[in-house]
Amino acid sequence: MDYKELVDVYNELDKTTKRLEKTEILSEFLKKIPKNDLQSIIYLVEGRIFPEWDERKIGFSSRSMIKAISVASGESESKVESLFNKKGDLGLVTEEVMTNKKQRTLRSKKLVVKDVIENTRKLAELEGKGTVNRKIGLVTELLGNSNAEEAKYIVKTVLENLRVGVSAGIVRDAIAKAFKVEVSKVEKAGDYIADYGEVAVLAKEKRLKGILLKPGRPFKLMLALPAENIEKAFKDLGETIQFEEKLDGFRMTVHYNGKEYNLFTRRLENVTKQFPDIIEIVKKHIKGKSYIIDCEAVGYDKETKKYLPFQNISQRIKRKHNIEETARKFPVELNVFDVIFYNGKNLMNNPLKERRELLEKIIKKEKRKIVLTKKLVTGNEKEVEKFFNQALEKGMEGLMVKNYEGSYKPGRYVKGWMKLKNVLEPLDCVIVGAEWGNGKRAGLLTSYRIAIKHGDEFEEIGKVSTGIKEKEANLTYWKLTQMLKPLIVKGSGKGKEVKVKPKIIIEVAYEEVQRSPTYSSGWALRFPRVLRLREDKSLRELSDLDLVKRIHNSQKKK
Repeated sequence: MDYKELVDVYNELDKTTKRLEKTEILSEFLKKIPKNDLQSIIYLVEGRIFPEWDERKIGFSSRSMIKAISVASGESESKVESLFNKKGDLGLVTEEVMTNKKQRTLRSKKLVVKDVIENTRKLAELEGKGTVNRKIGLVTELLGNSNAEEAKYIVKTVLENLRVGVSAGIVRDAIAKAFKVEVSKVEKAGDYIADYGEVAVLAKEKRLKGILLKPGRPFKLMLALPAENIEKAFKDLGETIQFEEKLDGFRMTVHYNGKEYNLFTRRLENVTKQFPDIIEIVKKHIKGKSYIIDCEAVGYDKETKKYLPFQNISQRIKRKHNIEETARKFPVELNVFDVIFYNGKNLMNNPLKERRELLEKIIKKEKRKIVLTKKLVTGNEKEVEKFFNQALEKGMEGLMVKNYEGSYKPGRYVKGWMKLKNVLEPLDCVIVGAEWGNGKRAGLLTSYRIAIKHGDEFEEIGKVSTGIKEKEANLTYWKLTQMLKPLIVKGSGKGKEVKVKPKIIIEVAYEEVQRSPTYSSGWALRFPRVLRLREDKSLRELSDLDLVKRIHNSQKKK
């Protein structure tokens, strides 16, 4: 398929903010796409080139893109950079300089979708000497075969900042409409295989019934809504509820297909290599021919054996070298709370009561290696209050609250699972801007503009600068600056404030949510402070405007 056909659809999608119109545009387009291009088209519409669970990253910097644009257009790098500082968007810069292209050569060939996917995927795979120049060459080739409009979208795709307002929900609905399949069946397939590109192909071929949960393939995990209080939890979840201690670790699923073990984070990242110690634990302590278990990996101090905050062990997720040494330095304990698949059978539709009983039988518990989450099954509010206070005294975050007869609903925030905390629910916000510091903080980004999710957009809710340390801590100004610098996309003109690509997620505490005309969300956080990085979460899991409104309403009741 010609890339121009996809570009025309991008433009149509960008012209409307209405969900139904976007769904209609996309569904009509999907009907026309040949099967061989369908999977790639879905990825490109989502602004990606790999499925969500694929751990490969494009990793092409703005600096390299400026060089590629310069070569393809014939403009100097300084001219491209100057335009970038004014526009703050290299896609728009590319469109302008390619329109006024100095080297008026004929395009060597018409650009097709297959070329865009193949060249961009190579960016994630190239290694060794001369890699940067070879990557620039691949992007230059795509730009050289593009017209100005096509070039704009190629740049946005390669830099992973393509946004035409298409959420996963719109993709799901468009697939269902295009191929005349029930939305619920498309959603279930998407939750099971975390790849709407593959789902689209299966829907087109009427093969969605064949999708099964398989150990070794990550899926979207069940998520929890905040509970206002104990009384409301019973009202929402029933007369008898399972309460569990809420731990400050990171979510992990353990997969065993009878031959191989795999570990996945909540973001669907494969971290099997980073946690050889966990593989050894589950080999010795879990019985079964095949299984998928859901758990929380919690770090602990080797000397005191006390649990550590998530931030102390978060570095293990990204670790590529010295893995065994890091495992000895930062050991973890698996706290298991669910089994989703066992001995060839999908257990998602079984009630929690049965799934928990099975866990009790198949796991050989050993403290500081693998245990089951401490639980209380009750219908008595006073018992819950006592259990809750005991959890807080032990340094837990609070309680998880679960429907005792409930099924496991992947990928959903539903009232099957809730979380109960003693303070206002912290928000997971993305950094969208920052400010350079002065004095001893010169050269560091020290004040961060933060945003929440509203539909497919990011809306600002405040600025935060407290909670970060100067040095000798897990989260420092220096560390955040190193993470944010490659994401800078626009200066304010004053040289002090910068706009950054939305990628870094932080958990933010505050004293109160207030209405505010200052920020685009219409809300502001009173006395916000950074609690920790949330490298385990994706932009899909950002706190949204609805949550902020619920928190505000709960404040008024208190």
